[in-house]
Amino acid sequence: MRVVVLGVGNILMSDEGVGVHAVTALAERYAVPDEVEIIDGGTSGMDCLDRIAEADLLVIADCMRSKDKAPGTITRLADDEINAWFNTKISPHQVGLSDVLAACCFHGISPKRVVLLGVQPQSFETCMELTPPVAAVLPDLLERLVAEVAAMGVSLTKKAA
Repeated sequence: MRVVVLGVGNILMSDEGVGVHAVTALAERYAVPDEVEIIDGGTSGMDCLDRIAEADLLVIADCMRSKDKAPGTITRLADDEINAWFNTKISPHQVGLSDVLAACCFHGISPKRVVLLGVQPQSFETCMELTPPVAAVLPDLLERLVAEVAAMGVSLTKKAA
């Protein structure tokens, strides 16, 4: 079993960096077993290809614009739903992520399952902090990341305070 939790985004653009903030908090707050790799993908795109290839589960945390949703709303997409997502531009660096997943498919090394947890942004201002509505859902996003991994039979446990 190999599980990859990938956080993507630009932490210099406020809510655009929510995925990176999420995986950083996950690594700090949870004990991670050997079969789970947590990756701060930032805006690196293709640099992540080898690390996500052939994973049993790839869970992506990202900023995701959705029509008519309030800032901080978390949307879950899985497998084929993600392909439909690429038809509409809702993430500022979506092209990089779609290119990575397409390259995996082209080379026959796609992850078996892919789940995207996207958070509706409020701002892309130049700022290294999340806006209050997005920061407020970070604990919920972490719980959802842990639940996605647990659904594959792998436990992440909270570190002692």
